Amino acid sequence: MSQIFNLRVEEGIGVITFDVVGDAMNTWTDAAFEDFARLMGDVEKERGLQGIIFISGKPDNFLSGANLKTMSQVDSADLARKILDVFHGCFARMSKLGYPSIAAIHGHCLGGGLEFALACTARIAREGKTTIIGLPECNVGLFPGGGGTQRLPRLIGYPAFELILRGKMLPAAKALELGIIDRLIPADADLLAAAKIFLGEISAGKADLKRPVQDFSQVDAVADMAKQGILKATKGREIPGPIYALDSMHRGVKLSLEEGLELEKENFVKVILSNQAKGSINTFFIKGMTDKPKGMMTKGFVPKVINKAAVLGFGTMGRGIIIDILRNTKIPVLVKDIPEALEPGKAFLRKILGGMAEKKRLKEPVEDLMARLTATSDYTDAFKEVDIVIEAVFEEIGVKKQVYGELSKVIREDCIVASNTSSIPITSMAPFVANPARFGGIHFFSPVWMMELVEVIRGEQTAQETIDNLLNFTGLIRKRPIVCLDNPGFVVNAILFPYLKLALEYVETGNSIEKVDGAVTAFGMPVGPIRLVDEVGIDVPYKAMKGMGFVEPTLKNVVEAGRCGLKKSGKGFFLKDGTVDPEVLPLIAKGTPKEVSVEEMQNGFNESMLKVGKDLLDRKIVTSPAMIDVGMIWGTGFPADKGGPMKWGDLTGLSEKLFGKKFYK
Repeated sequence: MSQIFNLRVEEGIGVITFDVVGDAMNTWTDAAFEDFARLMGDVEKERGLQGIIFISGKPDNFLSGANLKTMSQVDSADLARKILDVFHGCFARMSKLGYPSIAAIHGHCLGGGLEFALACTARIAREGKTTIIGLPECNVGLFPGGGGTQRLPRLIGYPAFELILRGKMLPAAKALELGIIDRLIPADADLLAAAKIFLGEISAGKADLKRPVQDFSQVDAVADMAKQGILKATKGREIPGPIYALDSMHRGVKLSLEEGLELEKENFVKVILSNQAKGSINTFFIKGMTDKPKGMMTKGFVPKVINKAAVLGFGTMGRGIIIDILRNTKIPVLVKDIPEALEPGKAFLRKILGGMAEKKRLKEPVEDLMARLTATSDYTDAFKEVDIVIEAVFEEIGVKKQVYGELSKVIREDCIVASNTSSIPITSMAPFVANPARFGGIHFFSPVWMMELVEVIRGEQTAQETIDNLLNFTGLIRKRPIVCLDNPGFVVNAILFPYLKLALEYVETGNSIEKVDGAVTAFGMPVGPIRLVDEVGIDVPYKAMKGMGFVEPTLKNVVEAGRCGLKKSGKGFFLKDGTVDPEVLPLIAKGTPKEVSVEEMQNGFNESMLKVGKDLLDRKIVTSPAMIDVGMIWGTGFPADKGGPMKWGDLTGLSEKLFGKKFYK
């Protein structure tokens, strides 16, 4: 095994460089722990050392914590305790050396990396954009299990509660201000040389290390406030990671450090074995997989340069697409619609962009962005300059046919054409487009400027080059894409519509709208299914389901009564105060009465999603369960701590119960 920790003695100081060779970042792997134990043996044999300095061999990474893949595979309390004992044992052994140890930090110092640094006598850091310090474990369903919940509060007091529970990551200057690090040097300074000077000062008793005794007399009140904050963020759900992190800090600071560390270990075992931790880790991995669409493109592919874009349709979706192009790129945009739609469209853009400017979310003034927009009601010569056209016109195939026929006469042969349709098959529209190989789907979610997800759809004639170029475009406008084959409802709506249909069936069999929606929000979704239907416009799922071959009776009754949703037509399932409109109740279709418990509803919804997901995989509409889970988390708000419906099915045993296998290998 190659060495990760390498010791050399310079002027009586042990300089330990660590580098997990072959990995982009240093993490605590099994091999790293094993090599650290060997290192401690070597250090203990050295005589006359003034102290030791730990410094990374990587250019922009100190130590990024435990290896999450390893953490996700922990499946027993015994294994969890064994890992923790190794972790804590390494740090305890270091603290007994009898001389100072310094963490010399540059680059990311996160999670178990910061816990390692906290176990050292002192910390020095070099300024830099990549020097980020924190304990982000709660963001991935875990909590600091290597002493972080005990050492950080004892070092900096109550601010540690917020840092740990919110998983905040700090620039070096802020970490210095809080007392997490002891010394900060400029970005161009020699870190090792500065660490040696610092070590000499510590050895001579001249370093003035600030180690105040923290006053935790108000810890009960602080912990109570912190718990309310957690429950507010999770809408009342007690997710194990932050709940046990808080418990570890709250009770731990009342104990000795040794007792507090034991409490932390006990709580960490409970968390790491929880389904929510494993679900959150899956969300972390699939997020990373889709963070950069370039990684999803064909290897070696050189994308087409987009010098100008066009959007057909200046309605709700067209406006949203234009907002994202303008605020995220320098690409000029040409928009075409009927004359009376142009000024209202521009006014809407100014309103939304203006709101972003007030919140300092724009890099340029609103007028500079608007100057890149050209609105027209004709197919002008400017269309010959366009490299990509996004069609977002009325959702009716006759309208689409007319638009594509006209468009094909004015754009270049190599111009990419993509439809934002939510329900019309891409393959059925391809014959309307000259050169259908350059035609695909790019389905945005509403409101476009707030929703990350985009579905990139491959029709039967869509070229791989077109898919790669569409992925490149999603990257330019900072969207998170999933790729799928043409399919009714594509991915998200294909899963969502049977789920909405089941919710309506529960209502039709005598279960109240409040109970059905409550079951879903208690599970962790941001809104219940009936409220979701009301907010998107009741006519939208009604028409989409009708197009997919089934007419939902309650939706039919409600739409025919002129109720298209509170926001859309002033009437829907709900009143302005959020309560159910009593006038809608007679319109609910009557099924055979059947009382269903909240748990049964949740299981029913999960089963519905899994069955559709399996069908999508069996028919190769998507290539992996991760594509489905990305779609549902970032397209519908499926709870991140559950990892997506396919992963949650695996974790709860539902996948094996229904199909005899798990979806994730």
